[in-house]
Formats: sequence, C-alpha cells, structure tokens
Amino acid sequence: MADEKDQTLEVEIERLLPGGIGLAHAEGLTLFVSLAAPGDRLRVKIDRVQGKVAFASIIEILKPSHVRVEPPCTYFGRCGGCDFQQLTYQAQLEAKVAIIRDCLHRIAKLETPPEISIRPSPSQWRYRARANWQVDANAKLLGYFERGSNRVCDVEYCGVLVPALQETLEQVRREMFVDTSGLQLRDIDAVVGDEGVSVAPPVAGFKSDVVSRRIAGETYYFSAEAFFQVNHDLLAPLIAEALRSVEAGREDVNGRTAIDLYCGVGLFTLPLARRFERVVGVEGHPRAADFARRNVESAKQASGPTDERGGNPTIREGSDSKVGPQNLGAVQIVTTRVGDWLSRHANSFRLVDFLLLDPPRTGCENRDIAGILALRPAQISYVSCDPATLARDLKKLIAAGYSLDSVVAFDMFPQTHHVETVARLSVVIINR
Repeated sequence: MADEKDQTLEVEIERLLPGGIGLAHAEGLTLFVSLAAPGDRLRVKIDRVQGKVAFASIIEILKPSHVRVEPPCTYFGRCGGCDFQQLTYQAQLEAKVAIIRDCLHRIAKLETPPEISIRPSPSQWRYRARANWQVDANAKLLGYFERGSNRVCDVEYCGVLVPALQETLEQVRREMFVDTSGLQLRDIDAVVGDEGVSVAPPVAGFKSDVVSRRIAGETYYFSAEAFFQVNHDLLAPLIAEALRSVEAGREDVNGRTAIDLYCGVGLFTLPLARRFERVVGVEGHPRAADFARRNVESAKQASGPTDERGGNPTIREGSDSKVGPQNLGAVQIVTTRVGDWLSRHANSFRLVDFLLLDPPRTGCENRDIAGILALRPAQISYVSCDPATLARDLKKLIAAGYSLDSVVAFDMFPQTHHVETVARLSVVIINR
C-alpha cells in the first residue's frame, strides 16, 4: 500500500468533488488530485497522506480527458485562482451542477434533490468587476496567493478581470513600488462602477471613491470598502430568481413583511421593498450597512413624493397598503451581527412572509438558523456561494419543517470551481 510522500501512481480521475478536486482510487487509497479533469489518465505524485486519503499533484497527463483544454493563463497551476481553466466551459458548468447535487445528497441527506439548472455567465473571461490583490512590498510583488501557500504570485495580466480593473492593476504595479519605504500594505481591494474604479486603501493615485452601478432598474452605490458581487452581468437574473415566488400563479414574492439577512449594500433589499410593505435588512459590516441606507434613501427620492411625515411611502394598516415598481415599502437597515439581531427580535414578528439570506462562504451559525426558525417565515430564499455550507444549513431547515422547492445555480465565477446558488424553501409545518 502506498503510504509515503513523493510516491508516484497512475490514476484515472472519476469525477470532480466540492472544492474542484479530482477524485481517484489506487492501491487502497482515495486520492484527491488538484487541477484535474474528469476522465484524465494521469501520473501523480503523492504530496500528503492522511490514513486512507492522499492528496496528490499532477506530474504527467498520460491521456487527457475529452473535456480537457489547454489553460490559456500563463499563471495557471501556480496562482491560487481559476482552477477550472483546464476544462471546456460546458464541462465547468456540468461539474458545478454535479458538485451542488453531491452536496445536497451527501451533506443534506436528500435522496432525490430537486432538478438543478445553471445559468451560464454571458462572459467567460473579463467578467470580474471586483478583485483583492496581495502585496509583498519587500519583493515588489503584486497579485494573488500561490496555490496552497501565502506566497504572492506576481501577476501582470489577469484574464478574468474586466478591462478597467486590468488597467488599474497595471497602474498600481507601475506606481506603487517606485518607493517602498514605509509601505505597509498587505492587500488591496478594487471594484469597478459606472463612474470608474474605487480602490482601498488609496494607492497609486486611486482613492476609495464611491461608485455606482445600475442593475435591474435600481441604482446601487458602493466602494472598495464594502463587498459587492463580482459578476455584474448575472445580477439581474440572480435577483429575479431569488425573488421568484414558489406559489403557483405568482411570478414574484410580495406581501407585508420581508427580512433580508446579510443584506450588504442592499442588492436584494431594494427590489424587496418594491414588493413588501415592510422590509428589515440586517448587516454586520458598518460600511456596507451605510451604503444600504444610502441606496434606500436614493431609491425613495427617485420614487416620487413623500407622505406627510417624510416617508416614501409609509406603511398603512389594512387593505389599502400599496407598494409597487414606483414605490418602496418602509425599510429599516440594522447594523449588527445577524445572530445578535435574531436573538433579540426573532419572536417579535407576528408573521414574516419572506426571508432572504445571503451569508458569507462559511454559511450560517447555529444561532442564525435557530433565529430563522423562530421567525418561521412562510418562504425562504437562500443565496449561497458555497454548496457545502448551503447543504449543511438546508439540512437543518428541512428537518425543522421546510421543503426544498427549487435549486438554481449561477456561474458567477467562470474558470473557477466556485458557484452561486439560489435555494427556495417553503414551510410545510407551522408551529405558531
């Protein structure tokens, strides 16, 4: 049995696992192979062994898979990003659907998960409108972390950046290292809006300016100091799916009360406010919450006249309450950790029609799930960038009386194993 580091084996890749790793079996070991394609026949080197599991890297491609292509990026394999460049785009999409299905089956314990469709990215390259660049001031390196390390891979050209960000990368590289005395930077955030590029911290003539982007009829203000999605071309269909009703005969969710957890700068908060009389957005990042408030106020000002108390519009109790494309319901943005807000307020709502959550890659904490279950919303829309943590959280929601009605994926991150997923749930057991 192979149990020593640096041993080489010939293997065939069976499929891709969550994390984009290739799966193979040889000599009693389960092997995880980086940068592989399903169907590859490879000679691999074992880098690390843990019991019956080994982590391996490719030495030679003996027989390439029919879905393998030549990666166009010169940094492929060294840079820690874009680990799906070796696959045709159709194979990338199929692998991402398979990864989501595997997580729903293996982690959420769903024997027959819903059919999963995936929305391709309009652009397979030059789609990324937000970036985080690592800095090594001593060695004058700027780029991304090398695969599996904290060393900086010096990157002059990145094929997934939108042109404006590529130009920013080049300018920062030219000007930042002219004088490195006192340079303390470890990383740089940059994001593109309609007005230009925002960079944080300010460097090479760039500032942390506020920029905006018009998406699905709404204007969103943000900067490099707050998170905003990277693939702007897919945001309109992502919003539409997240707010699609699971009830027959209704195209969009609507009603009295909606909750938007991890609301960020208000990407979903604004369209929710067009559909619900009352919306509460909860966001733990102060800068993002400030932008959410600004975006709500800007939308109110653009929606027409205010009522006698300055609201636009105010909530009216009864059947004459109205929201719609030209009006916003009452919106409250709360700056606090989601779990803290839920622990204080989950039992204070009589009825929540709709709850949307868009957590970070780590998913929800246990108390977040407990708070959501205390709210007992009629419908839940879970927007996730990690299939494994999504499946983990869905398992808890389903066990507590929710049904998983639909799963739709969006390829927000072409050339990588990452995928955005919208899972829709509805309550089947009501304990009020």
